[in-house]
Amino acid sequence: MKIDPTSKTDLSAQIAEAIRDAIVSGALIVDERLPSEAEMAEQFEVSRATVREALKRLAAQSLIRTQRGAFGGAFVNRLSFEEAYGQQITTSTLLLSMNAVSFETACEARFALERACAPLAAERRTADHLTTMRAEIFRQTQPGLSDEGWCASDVAFHRALVDGAGNPVLSYQLAGAVEAMQPLMNMITFTARSRERIVTLHEQIANACEAGNSNGIEHALGELAAYTRSLGEVMAAKSTGKAQTTA
Repeated sequence: MKIDPTSKTDLSAQIAEAIRDAIVSGALIVDERLPSEAEMAEQFEVSRATVREALKRLAAQSLIRTQRGAFGGAFVNRLSFEEAYGQQITTSTLLLSMNAVSFETACEARFALERACAPLAAERRTADHLTTMRAEIFRQTQPGLSDEGWCASDVAFHRALVDGAGNPVLSYQLAGAVEAMQPLMNMITFTARSRERIVTLHEQIANACEAGNSNGIEHALGELAAYTRSLGEVMAAKSTGKAQTTA
């Protein structure tokens, strides 16, 4: 592992990247103990404070864990899909907000990805996934449910469908689509949407999933996508009208 002292990139960032690359390549394996701070400081020819900062970066990415005591130190962590969900969601949220992704683009991507789960969910969903979907549908029918509560329930419903596909890689990839894009779309359309209509479509999705009918799931998701896009168009028209009135 090497760094470039003449580079403008922060030395701690270079060290963190070098160790990360070693982990990804398999040069450092799960549960392997990293050299001590003093040893790494000597190896990279930097201060221990710089090494410590690099280790903090890696710990923040869940790539390493630290242990105290005589047999302590920094160890390569076994990163699980569940632990990585948060980073995926955060990254997706930042990409959407920083790059001004259009509502239409986000909607298209989000439903295209979810429809890909339909055949697997129809085949592999468990009783727990169906129970979660039914529970969220019931929650969505409650008259006192706030917009925030509705959004959380909506995400939980679709997350159960995605997880019902029984593929952790697919669930990880869709974490950003469901938990970053869905709240964004809910936030834009909540004043125009009909909860009753969405609940009806959710019921169709859950029924088709329980029956093992992948075509039924895809059809209901297609209707939900079309309805969501129509809400986006309504909100865009309202925004345009307000802007013209103000002008």
